[in-house]
Formats: sequence, C-alpha cells, structure tokens
Amino acid sequence: MSEESKQQQLDEIREIVAEVLELEPEEITETSLFVEDHEADSLRAIEILARLEKKYKVEIPQSELPKMVNLTEVHRILGQHAGWQD
Repeated sequence: MSEESKQQQLDEIREIVAEVLELEPEEITETSLFVEDHEADSLRAIEILARLEKKYKVEIPQSELPKMVNLTEVHRILGQHAGWQD
C-alpha cells in the first residue's frame, strides 16, 4: 500500500470519526484516544463501527471495538477485515 493511499484512508476514517463525535477533523490525531481525549461513549463507538462497515463494505466483529481506540488502530483493524496490505 502506498503512503498516499494510507493517508487518504486515514483522512476518510478521521472524517467519519469527527462527524460521529461532533468534532473538527483536525482535532483528531492518529494517536488521540477516542474515549479519553474526545469523550466518546460506547454508543458512538458502535456508530463509528457501523459507518465504517457501510463505507468500506466490510463486517467487523464487535469484539474488535475495545481495540479501536484511535485512528491508527481503527485503520489497522479495518485493513485486516478489508484485506488491505500494509
């Protein structure tokens, strides 16, 4: 995967997360924690998961939710289920 396409994916994920959390995309860094830094709750986490599944046409088990703590981890987990190559 090229660095450019990875960055594009991260930006798309950031947009989705920002929309759900009602934040500006630039407030969310690749390592800022959704719960601790942005006060996300479990309902918002599920909504983020649902939007990602719909956008990327993948199914991610809810058991992955606790690991999806920031953009980097969301991208990694999404990539595993979408078949992206690192």
